[in-house]
Amino acid sequence: MKKAVILLSGGLDSATVLAMARAQGYACYALSFDYGQRHNAELRAAQRVATAGHATEHRLVRLDLSAIGGSALTDVTIAVPETAEEGIPVTYVPARNTVFLSVALGWAEVLGARDIFIGVNAVDYSGYPDCRPAFIEAFEQLANLATKVGVQGGRMTIQAPLIALSKAQIIQTGLALGVDYAQTVSCYQADSDGRACGRCDACRLRAQGFAEAGVNDPTPYQGLAG
Repeated sequence: MKKAVILLSGGLDSATVLAMARAQGYACYALSFDYGQRHNAELRAAQRVATAGHATEHRLVRLDLSAIGGSALTDVTIAVPETAEEGIPVTYVPARNTVFLSVALGWAEVLGARDIFIGVNAVDYSGYPDCRPAFIEAFEQLANLATKVGVQGGRMTIQAPLIALSKAQIIQTGLALGVDYAQTVSCYQADSDGRACGRCDACRLRAQGFAEAGVNDPTPYQGLAG
């Protein structure tokens, strides 16, 4: 089987990407990061998703982006906003996708993989500059300049299959592939049990996606029984 590295956060989007890559016949090597985020419920979700999605291997890399801060997700003194913001929100983590893709690129070279999958989305996204098509295209160009594979005539490809889909379309795609979204955690400030706040931008986009897809939202919310 051809190999691919899948960036797996434990959220809705990356779970869908893992299922899509598997459906395309890839042996999936899932990669998650403990990067100093506000909670690790998403990392437990990533492990569940990797197991349910039949990942060939799942690795967790620890790197501490809280050392530089600058984001509500890596600095607990910055509140997670609960209303929509104009421009780039404080939940943007500086250089996060650049760092994650760089590590994924290194592992892909070691594995002999030529494809890296990432669940960025330019339609229902939160205004992050590193979720745009231009960023993906630029990183792919870098990947083919900076690697042994690229220099020797091979080609690395950054796959972003969700880039032009709405959240509802992503959910419909995942459900068709058997993704159990109850196993995923998207909330920026989930509690220790992985229950969502229901108020942050990630929760809003997720709930809106299920509503527009016309399917039941399986997300456990704080303060609700079960």
